[in-house]
Amino acid sequence: MTLQKQYKITQERYSELEKELHFLKTQREAEVADQIKEARKFGDLSENSEYDEAKNEQGKVFSRVAEIENILAGAVIIQVGQVSTETVCLGCRVVVEDLDSGERETYTIVGSQEANPMEYRVSDESPFGLALTGKAAGAELTLDVPAGKLRYRIIEILA
Repeated sequence: MTLQKQYKITQERYSELEKELHFLKTQREAEVADQIKEARKFGDLSENSEYDEAKNEQGKVFSRVAEIENILAGAVIIQVGQVSTETVCLGCRVVVEDLDSGERETYTIVGSQEANPMEYRVSDESPFGLALTGKAAGAELTLDVPAGKLRYRIIEILA
């Protein structure tokens, strides 16, 4: 018996995935089915690039539907804003200072499905997220990266 993988996501992300799944299963699947139907009219399927393209698109849609259904089945909703500010944890925001440059940045600790470093949303499973998790304000951490070592201090933990 295999265990369902858990995906830690916010309610907002869960709702976005539900909406995408509904779109794919209703509107997008119908559009692709119409494309396949139209492409069949072009004749010999073995040399029909429109048909091949439509079938490839259908495969992508089915694959994404399965992926979303898997995520939703294993979703664990995290309550952003209702987290402890004692230590860094999933759903909190953390202000860190780069000890070499003095620059400060605020990161949100999220599940892997919502990570987006460009928006300062760091996965709790990433090296940086793992290094932060469980630490209190004032703690210092060092990360080994290909370019050397990065040193940070946790300035503040926000809900």
